[in-house]
Amino acid sequence: MTSSTPLTTQHNEAPAHLPVMLTQVIDALAPKDGGIYIDGTFGAGGYSRALLEAAECTVWGIDRDPNAIAGGSALAQRHKGRLNLVMGRFGDMDRILSEKGVKAVDGITFDFGVSSMQIDQAERGFSFRFDGPLDMRMEGENADSPSAADVVNHTDEEDLANIIYMYGEERQSRRIAKAIVTARTGDPILRTGRLAEIVRGAMWKKPSKKGKSATDPATRTFQALRIHVNDELGEIDRGLVAAEKALSPGGQLA
Repeated sequence: MTSSTPLTTQHNEAPAHLPVMLTQVIDALAPKDGGIYIDGTFGAGGYSRALLEAAECTVWGIDRDPNAIAGGSALAQRHKGRLNLVMGRFGDMDRILSEKGVKAVDGITFDFGVSSMQIDQAERGFSFRFDGPLDMRMEGENADSPSAADVVNHTDEEDLANIIYMYGEERQSRRIAKAIVTARTGDPILRTGRLAEIVRGAMWKKPSKKGKSATDPATRTFQALRIHVNDELGEIDRGLVAAEKALSPGGQLA
């Protein structure tokens, strides 16, 4: 998951977020004047902004989240002609660049996972911290793929347990899957708050060690559903293959 710190911006831009590894990534990419760079997970634009300020280069910002692309419009206007925003998946980077007439790039950055901004938006359904619709799709409600609610309400018990175990490393996955299937028999599970309560109620309780805050029991299940719904591991595989094709000799991936 992307952790971030608020950053002051200019020209009516929305408050930016400074990625934790920003300095290391920019040092690794070593942006140069005239270079072409890909920010494969544009998000709040932290990496793109830093690249544009470090050199007179061109940046292509790719993101599957329409909110991220819309939020980057002020930054794109500020760096008109140098920042190009594209809504899409970084796994399709080679196709996107081909359509835009870009043959090779000098550097690519990825920041995998869900962002703190997405988690903080209850309506996106990524987090059990806020009650909201059980969605979790990076593309939002207009995506043509199943939502987390679809998965929770229509996947059979064994497959659901496998998803929770494989992507969440949850040892109590079978207990959780059984509880979900039992609960959905009455009413569909459509809210994050209800799912979280079902998961918590299904698990064996372990007393937390004194002085340590326990991780919420729903954490691993929510992570598993998010990864499954967005095919995050498959997307990473496709993104790395696409990056290898797109990088010019000596280009950097960070």
